[in-house]
Amino acid sequence: MFKNKTLLITGGTGSFGNAVLNRFLDTDIKEIRILSRDEKKQDDMRHAYQAKYPEMSDKIKFFIGDVRDIASVKNAMHGVDYIFHAAALKQVPSCEFFPLEAVKTNVFGTDNVLTAAIDEGVKCVICLSTDKAAYPVNAMGTSKAMMEKVIVAKSRTVSSDRTKICCTRYGNVMCSRGSVIPLFIDQIKAGKPMTVTEPTMTRFIMSLEEAVDLVLFAFKEGNSGDILVQKAPACTIEVLAKAVAELFDPGHEISVIGIRHGEKMYETLLTNEECAHAVDLGNFYQVPCDKRDLNYDKYFKDGDTSRTTLSEFNSNNTQLLDVEQVKEKLLSLQYIRDELAAWEAERAKRR
Repeated sequence: MFKNKTLLITGGTGSFGNAVLNRFLDTDIKEIRILSRDEKKQDDMRHAYQAKYPEMSDKIKFFIGDVRDIASVKNAMHGVDYIFHAAALKQVPSCEFFPLEAVKTNVFGTDNVLTAAIDEGVKCVICLSTDKAAYPVNAMGTSKAMMEKVIVAKSRTVSSDRTKICCTRYGNVMCSRGSVIPLFIDQIKAGKPMTVTEPTMTRFIMSLEEAVDLVLFAFKEGNSGDILVQKAPACTIEVLAKAVAELFDPGHEISVIGIRHGEKMYETLLTNEECAHAVDLGNFYQVPCDKRDLNYDKYFKDGDTSRTTLSEFNSNNTQLLDVEQVKEKLLSLQYIRDELAAWEAERAKRR
C-alpha cells in the first residue's frame, strides 16, 4: 500500500512519529515527511536516524511549520499521498490553564490539515484522537471531541474517492513522551517516592506499536467518517505503579498526591450513544459516520428504532490487568528493557 508513496506525519517528532519511522523506514515507501514546529526535536531526530538507518535516512524530509498556519501545512503537502495527523496539545493540566491554545491546535489545526489535504488531493488522512474525547470533562478532551466533530463533518463534504478521512481513538500509550511510566522510572532512579494521583483511577493501556496498528487498521479498513477504536485492556494507577516498582525496585515507596486539574476517575473509548450504531470488528470497534442530512421529516414518518446491543466501553468495564499481567506487558516494550539494562548497569557500578 505504501510502495513508492509519500507519507506526511504532523507532529511527527513525537512518540507516535518515531514509532511510524521505526516501522516504515526499512520498507519500499518513497518518502516520510515530518511536520512540526520544534527545530531542536527535528535536528535530534535527523541525527538519530542518520545513525540508525544510514542507508535510508534520506527518505525522511523535515518541514518546519505549525498546523495553526495553513500556509505552512500546505507547503509540506505538495505530492503527499497519505497523512497521519498526530499534532496536538495533549497534556491535560496545561490545557486546563490554557484552553484556547488547545482549541487553536486541536480544533483549528485539524481543520487546516484537512482543508489543505482536500485541496492538495491527498488520498487518505488518518487523525489521532483520545479516549478523553468521549464524555469530556477537561479542556483537552473537549478540544479533541470538537476535533472529532470537525473530522466527521469534513468527511461528509468530500468524496472518499478523492480524500478518505478517518479518526482513531485510543487510551494511554505506555512510555510515550510525557506519560506517567517514564516519570515513575525517573523517580525511582532519583530515590524519590513514586507519585500516584488516585490509586483506584483506571486507564486504558496500549503500546506504541499497538497505536500504529490501529492507525494502519483505519487506513486499510476504515470508511470515510469512521471513528475506529481498539479493544484495549486497562489497569488501576496503583497496579501500574506497583508493576513498575517490582521491575525496578521492589517495595519502592508510593505517595498519593491527589487528582490533578481535569482528570477523570476512568476513561471511555466508546460512549453509550455511539454504541447504538457501532460495529464490532473483533479486536476493534467501528463507529460509522451518521450520513443523514438535516431533513428529519422522513424519520418522523418512517421511524428508525434499530440499535446494536453494545454498551459503553470504558476503562472500568474492560479487562482489568493485575500486577503480573502489567509487568508482562511492560517487559514487551523496548523502552522498558533498555531502562532496566541501564538501571542494572548503574547499580552494578555502585556495588
